Amino acid sequence: MIETKRLQFRPYQWTDLDFLASLWANPDVVRYIGNGKTKNIEEIRALFPAWVKRSQSGFGLQVAVLKESGEPIGHAGLIRQEVDGKHEWEIGYWLAKKYWGQGFATEAALGFRDHAVQQLGISRVISIIQPANHASIHVAQKIGMVKEKETIFRSVPVLIYSLETSSKTSTQSRP
Repeated sequence: MIETKRLQFRPYQWTDLDFLASLWANPDVVRYIGNGKTKNIEEIRALFPAWVKRSQSGFGLQVAVLKESGEPIGHAGLIRQEVDGKHEWEIGYWLAKKYWGQGFATEAALGFRDHAVQQLGISRVISIIQPANHASIHVAQKIGMVKEKETIFRSVPVLIYSLETSSKTSTQSRP
């Protein structure tokens, strides 16, 4: 289990369905996720088995839980993405709105950056960020990422922020 100072990360479970639905239902939370459209509970219920399976593999988005209370506040994780024909490891993170501006996104992103590099030997990680998402750009910069390029990802203009380390382990051999 990945932990930071204030957070623990765990795989999604069926009991988290309503929590995930609450994130997707908030237009401010999903504004910069994909096409920025909310999803209803029926849509989440249809997608949820894949989220649980991916999360339980140790990859995909993991539930971010406050250590102090056990309350879920968002999620973060390592997601395998294909960007411009190349397979990449993305550090993804999003939080319930009431937890914005408290450093949790940076803490989560740092935790997964360190896990990717130190435990998994992944030498390159990225974040896929829509240009108007200044908060996520700031998080990427705070964890040492730099703007690499502008591109189109799933029909949406995005910025690719990246971090490369001196690790010799190939990211191509990872799941």
